[in-house]
Amino acid sequence: MSLEEAVLGSVPGETRRVLEGALEGRDLRVDDAVTLCSARGPSLHALVAVADHLRRTQVGELVGYVVNRNVNFTNVCAKACRFCAFSRTRRSEEGYFLPIEEIVRRALEAQAFGATEVCIQAGLAPGVDARFYVALVRELKKAAPAMHVHALSPEEVKFAATESGWSFRRVLEEMKDAGLGSLPGTSAVVLDDRVRARIAPGRITTAEWIDVVTTAHAVGLRTTSTIMYGHVETDIERMRHLDLLRSIQRQTGGFTEFVPLSFVHEEAPMTLRQQLPDLRTGPTGDDVIRLYAIARLMLGSTIRNVQVSWVKDGMRQAQWLLSCGANDFGGTLINESISTAAGSAHGQLQTPLALRRAIRDAGRVPFERSTRYDVVRTFGPDAGPDERHPLDGVEDPDATFGSYERLTRDERFKFRLPVAAP
Repeated sequence: MSLEEAVLGSVPGETRRVLEGALEGRDLRVDDAVTLCSARGPSLHALVAVADHLRRTQVGELVGYVVNRNVNFTNVCAKACRFCAFSRTRRSEEGYFLPIEEIVRRALEAQAFGATEVCIQAGLAPGVDARFYVALVRELKKAAPAMHVHALSPEEVKFAATESGWSFRRVLEEMKDAGLGSLPGTSAVVLDDRVRARIAPGRITTAEWIDVVTTAHAVGLRTTSTIMYGHVETDIERMRHLDLLRSIQRQTGGFTEFVPLSFVHEEAPMTLRQQLPDLRTGPTGDDVIRLYAIARLMLGSTIRNVQVSWVKDGMRQAQWLLSCGANDFGGTLINESISTAAGSAHGQLQTPLALRRAIRDAGRVPFERSTRYDVVRTFGPDAGPDERHPLDGVEDPDATFGSYERLTRDERFKFRLPVAAP
């Protein structure tokens, strides 16, 4: 019995037509993807089965993860995005700023624990410009030349360019020359200016985000791609977002992965202030599953890696998403601050051991990867005696590495003007 016969037999006609087209290798059009957004019951089961089949065909049974550390060096931000619970004003008692030597210390500490990547993202603080970012990356690479520096969201690139009077290209070229390895494709939210104006007025526009990302690809810097969903966007806006990412990838080939990010609503300003009457409290469980499965159908032939977010969705749902089209478990993170500040209760660290267990329990084979998806270490389908990693022994990450809450109270790192740019 074929997959079509076994899975699609009880699926309504229009949904069945779309799924059959995906199995035959046809592009998923935006209107077809919107049709799949209504999948429930047997139709949802069929969508998941098709996504899992395409995942197996496109990338096989391996599931990767990267050992990395997040360093959000300041929470002081000139913007006031309605969804962000992480940022503070320059006058806030909870505003902090880590000097370059402390950022380097944290990267070296992570390296001693086996990390191969440091991810640098932060608020848009007064006194910071492109020269600061360049000096930061240069010092990181000087101290830890083997460490991959994954840094600067498109929003930060725009901020650096504006503050310095530089073009996007100059910022990116100077950063690359300093040792930047890749950029996170965050600050995408939903690439529709109607949505952006409602939940993040004054932020980088869709056109500017595209400009930064495609320029990064043009100068030889790879980026991730993301969506943050489950707030005020519509199904068609989500699907147009995916279609736009697919179009960029076909032009540049510069995206390493796609990461759907569930909106964490609990502490978001627009939730607490009841600013938007139609605001949703994040996606439902089935909504998360649908988006991951549709992403595999729509993007899998161009953006091969679809990454789960255990920070947003928790380990249990993240594990299930490996059967819904995903093939990557993201990173260990070590310090997760932004989602935690918004109300996420899923912790700031997952050890390599925990990630491997989840991957194997899902029937897949784990491997440790680099930021660019090169194999760092391969593992068999069963746990072996020589797999222990330095991070596996960390039982209390807050005590070992510190936490966001403690950082906001640390007098050593209180934000004070002027920031001493190098």
